[in-house]
Amino acid sequence: MPRLEDPLELGGLTVPNRLYRAPLLECAGNGDDAVETLVSDLEPAAASGAGLVCQGATVVRGEGGCAAPGMTRVHDPDFVANLSKLTDAIHAHGGTIAIQLEHGGLRSMETWHAGYRRANPDLQQLAVSRPPWPLRLLDTLGFLNYDAHVLTTDEAYELAADFGRSAAYAVDAGYDAIHLAGANMGIVQQFLSPFYNRRTDEFRDGVRFLELVHDEIRERAGDVPLMTKVPAETEAPPFVHRQPPLASLRSRDSRRRRRLSTTDAVGICERLDAIGYDALVPVNASVFWDMSIVRGEFPTRAWRDERYRDGYAEAFGNRSRAALVALANWVESLAYDFEPVWNAALCRRVRERVDAPVLAEGGIRRREEIDRLLGRDCDMVGLARPFYAEPELPARLLEASPEARVVCESCNNCAVPQATGEPGVCRTPEVLRRAGELRNAGAYERDDRSQGE
Repeated sequence: MPRLEDPLELGGLTVPNRLYRAPLLECAGNGDDAVETLVSDLEPAAASGAGLVCQGATVVRGEGGCAAPGMTRVHDPDFVANLSKLTDAIHAHGGTIAIQLEHGGLRSMETWHAGYRRANPDLQQLAVSRPPWPLRLLDTLGFLNYDAHVLTTDEAYELAADFGRSAAYAVDAGYDAIHLAGANMGIVQQFLSPFYNRRTDEFRDGVRFLELVHDEIRERAGDVPLMTKVPAETEAPPFVHRQPPLASLRSRDSRRRRRLSTTDAVGICERLDAIGYDALVPVNASVFWDMSIVRGEFPTRAWRDERYRDGYAEAFGNRSRAALVALANWVESLAYDFEPVWNAALCRRVRERVDAPVLAEGGIRRREEIDRLLGRDCDMVGLARPFYAEPELPARLLEASPEARVVCESCNNCAVPQATGEPGVCRTPEVLRRAGELRNAGAYERDDRSQGE
């Protein structure tokens, strides 16, 4: 059985161990301090021993497509070239780094962020197909704003080329791997999902888009290791399976499946393995941006914090609408309570059917969970939100006792203020107190042996 400390081959890349920092939203943007912000956020993970550091989702186009404020765009080769300072910092610690590429499609800020819509009234969402009826209903009720542009076949090819170009810029800047944001309701999931994809051209098969992205990256960036998330839409609410009223009288396709099942996700992974993807990250997901992505407690502290009230009002339209979003967040927290290692069973099913390494993330909080996952369910283990409280977390988990666990409580107070453009940091005093005690006790220091010196 592999150990966390063992190296792993991802394509032609040797990753020094099997612990990685999963993609998180850094809110670094593209300003003058963007590179320094990214170095500050990501270097501690490599310095403390993470074998792979994944930079959070970056957008492959110059306008539109950002799912949240402060996302970094990587369409400009001059800007991406400056990110060599980040990749050099990671490599100096013996680590490796991947960049996650994304376009938000219907999940973009031009859909949900009221202030951004006012500032960019002519900006349309890119869509795989016409928005599904539940989203159109929310548009009619005024909670969202859709003016979607459905991609033509040629435009889908051009979007895939944008992924390839950004990947090439990243490789030139020293990135070791490319990670596609294939879930969380971004454009890639929208191509894969029958809830969104009702096309009649070659991209009716959403895997075709991922095949084209693979080919574009190979042509433009060479044999850089390529991985992607793959969603099973197991967390979609029940009404997703039902057609709108009278649909059966209007559509011959009324009995068509409306979400990706676990079997669908496994089949997609098998096809991507055959296409040549070097690693796969299977995740249970919804068809909406909801708490199935993060799970855990309702972030009471973040919603009540006066510092963010105006930002919430700006994002959601006014304070009343922000209160309704908070209420919906509370309802979701009842449905999506924290579940340890919630993607393990899906990862195990995929691992039994593919040759490419399978990466697991989602609700991993203890070293004993990591040891149980490796070799049975996955080949590498990633953590995300716990890094907000413990940027140097790998130093505690590598070669730790089975009882070691993160200080993160999955309270989600780190995530909600990101809707206002605030950075992702832990904001829970008790959690920060415990992290401080560990730091004072030297828990994040590494000895010479663990640093490979």
